[in-house]
Amino acid sequence: MIMPRGAGQLLLPANPLFIALSLVLALIVDMVPMGRLPAMPDLMAVVLVFWGVHQPRRVSVGWAFAFGLLVDVHHGALLGQHALSYSVLSYGAVSLHRRLLSFGLGVQALHVLPLFLAAHALELLVRMSVGGMWPGWSMALAPAFEALLWPLVTVLLLAPQRRAPDRDANRPL
Repeated sequence: MIMPRGAGQLLLPANPLFIALSLVLALIVDMVPMGRLPAMPDLMAVVLVFWGVHQPRRVSVGWAFAFGLLVDVHHGALLGQHALSYSVLSYGAVSLHRRLLSFGLGVQALHVLPLFLAAHALELLVRMSVGGMWPGWSMALAPAFEALLWPLVTVLLLAPQRRAPDRDANRPL
């Protein structure tokens, strides 16, 4: 994994069970009945992009499509609407992963903002093409909120990889 400049700590390999747990927890949080406000950020999309950037070989377009179908079924949306947008989002994350890891968290958030904008625009296009209702202009806030969540999600999901494998006072790594 490419480390940003100035990062003094190597990361441990990501545990596949932790990756699966984080994806399932994001799906569960996305399914909590809080009302579907147009400006509500999609945590599932943020976690999929995170793992697409940090573990592109483990979480890629296929997993994004499968979780998108689950979200479609739960929300009662047009089947394939979220699956298509999550797949495009995951493809964009995998495409950007090498370049994105060389920047700090703030610049990374600016780089993933167009990905979130494109995913929401694609969902809106699919919804409107089949006669759905216009959600209002407040839906333009959701990609901004997702980009603002990026640094927090990155710190939380990288925390288990930052711990020392075995503590030794003579070996700093």
